[in-house]
Amino acid sequence: MKVCVVGVGYVGLVTAACLAEAGNHVVCVDTDDRKVKALENGEIPIYEPGLTEIVQHNIKLNRLTFTTDLSSGVEQALIVFLAVGTPSSPDGSADISAVKNVAADIADCMDDYRIIVTKSTVPIGTCEVVSDIIRSRTEMPFDYVSNPEFLKEGAAVEDFMSPDRIIIGTNNPAVREIMKQLYGPFMRRNNRILFMDPISAELSKYAANTMLATRISFMNEIAALCDAVGADVELVRSGLGSDSRIGGSFLFPGVGYGGSCFPKDVRALIHTGQENGIDMTIARAAKDANQTQHDRFAQRILDHFAGQEQDTVLAVWGLAFKAKTDDIREAPALYCIKRFLEVGIHIKAYDPEAAEATKQELGDRIEIVENGYDALDAADALVIFTDWQEFRNPDLEAIAKKLKNRLVFDGRNLYDLDVMRKVGFEYHSIGRACVTPERIRA
Repeated sequence: MKVCVVGVGYVGLVTAACLAEAGNHVVCVDTDDRKVKALENGEIPIYEPGLTEIVQHNIKLNRLTFTTDLSSGVEQALIVFLAVGTPSSPDGSADISAVKNVAADIADCMDDYRIIVTKSTVPIGTCEVVSDIIRSRTEMPFDYVSNPEFLKEGAAVEDFMSPDRIIIGTNNPAVREIMKQLYGPFMRRNNRILFMDPISAELSKYAANTMLATRISFMNEIAALCDAVGADVELVRSGLGSDSRIGGSFLFPGVGYGGSCFPKDVRALIHTGQENGIDMTIARAAKDANQTQHDRFAQRILDHFAGQEQDTVLAVWGLAFKAKTDDIREAPALYCIKRFLEVGIHIKAYDPEAAEATKQELGDRIEIVENGYDALDAADALVIFTDWQEFRNPDLEAIAKKLKNRLVFDGRNLYDLDVMRKVGFEYHSIGRACVTPERIRA
């Protein structure tokens, strides 16, 4: 099929590359000329495992092209995807101005029937807004489809190629068949295409992300209670996750969720509820609990170094909001680091992929090193924010020798308590007993 994808950000680029990999001819359109030229040369602006290879492969086969000319992209395609950003507005609602602008521009380019597919995460009712805009600007026939993405950063290519489900929101049976054909190559093992109306499709996206965010926040509150009563959150998590009605996914305690999706989608769902007279109490609680978890972890470290802040150096491992991505949007690490900087603590940080993005965000306010062990030199403690694979089994003896104090604050529960005790660390994790010097000597 011939496809146009408008917007080559995270969602748009993954969508375009994977559709091209399935044999479709895909034209990507973006207003950023520098980004388009870089992509034409196979240079990928984001870190996502497997994406670079797919993009470069399909460029060579001429199945994937990039342009700033929207009209040429629309002219060549039957299906036009909208994949532009929908950031949070100050009131928590999703800003769909880019979606509306692109919809108008697409309408102006239409010379025949098109299927307009919204891949961006948009508020409930956007289907009508976009349809009205297109109708007001063209007499050409079209159908509208809501097709929300369910891609995990760090596993987006895998998620697209072998999805849990594909949701298609359309009221036209003929369009259902076309979309079914488009996604057919990704349904070889299981047919998990779910058809519904556009409004239900839009709400499904927000409901899914808020449910996952709620599970994370709930587990973090359980971890806080474990700290208070002396329970082990890892044992509690195992007991909880072994219930077949619950399962173990998204039950890992940590410093809280971040990224480009969960925070803004939870806020948007709360705002949509307010607009429609529904108090989304659970969503609000999940949002508030997440913020509390950021503060709880940061405060533990601040309390430890109270009165010594100006003389304290912290080694930080992990800046991205999760492993396998360079995304630092609403990352717990950056929130906590800013709190540390406010009181004069010096930060030496390392992340395998998010260093450049952090430099753009924080400038020279922190020291960023190219090797995790270099961050440890003369540091008073190691603080772990991201669960990168390379952090899971480090040389603990080397860490102990480099740090001024054998002190670790682990926001991801990466290490075994007994191992840390044997090496002689004071080890603070989430919802588990603290390994202290007194316990070490005992």
